[in-house]
Amino acid sequence: MNMHSVLLYGCAAVVIVSGIRLLVTLAAKGRDETPPPLALLRTWRRPVPRAAVGLVATMAVLGVAQVVVPAMIDALERHPHGAWWRAVTALMVQSSGWPQLLFNLAALAVVAPVAERHFGPWRMLLVFATSGVTAQAVSMAGWSLQGGGDSVAICGLVGALATWYAVRGSVVALRRVAPLIPAAGLVLCLLTNNHGMGLLVGCALGAGLAIPTRPPLAA
Repeated sequence: MNMHSVLLYGCAAVVIVSGIRLLVTLAAKGRDETPPPLALLRTWRRPVPRAAVGLVATMAVLGVAQVVVPAMIDALERHPHGAWWRAVTALMVQSSGWPQLLFNLAALAVVAPVAERHFGPWRMLLVFATSGVTAQAVSMAGWSLQGGGDSVAICGLVGALATWYAVRGSVVALRRVAPLIPAAGLVLCLLTNNHGMGLLVGCALGAGLAIPTRPPLAA
């Protein structure tokens, strides 16, 4: 295994391990006794996170569609010298087949409801779309000319939660761990891996959302 692979898998491990800890903490909302799987499952309780439901359902339908009609992948994924709109449609197909499809759908089902309950539906969708499309656009510019998948957008949601928590989180130990996620994103960008761009865009948006809004001055 060469150094590039070591760094790539190391960054993936950092994002996954730190991300799971962050998601569980946000889902549990201070209830330390809640088992992690139960805490994450409760994010789907009422009031139902409708944007997350719609996003997961959409990706599931698109996943079934690409299995039934495999030509859909080629029609929507990134292509060398492809049209600009493929930066959007590349989020809708999983070009690596069943493993990517199942992993990304499971990851989205875990991350999206936590992000929606934390940021609200529109902000969650904005982070997902902005980080995902930016990562796909950078890929089309030369990092990875062909392919597709929404994992870069999911990384954006994790990055946004990480920087928000690093600024405003209540658990000091986790606030110190959260910056590892944008650091991993930076290393991935240096490796020209598009997940790094998704992470960094999400981190930037999360940092912006962490800035407290000031009430208007009295007249």
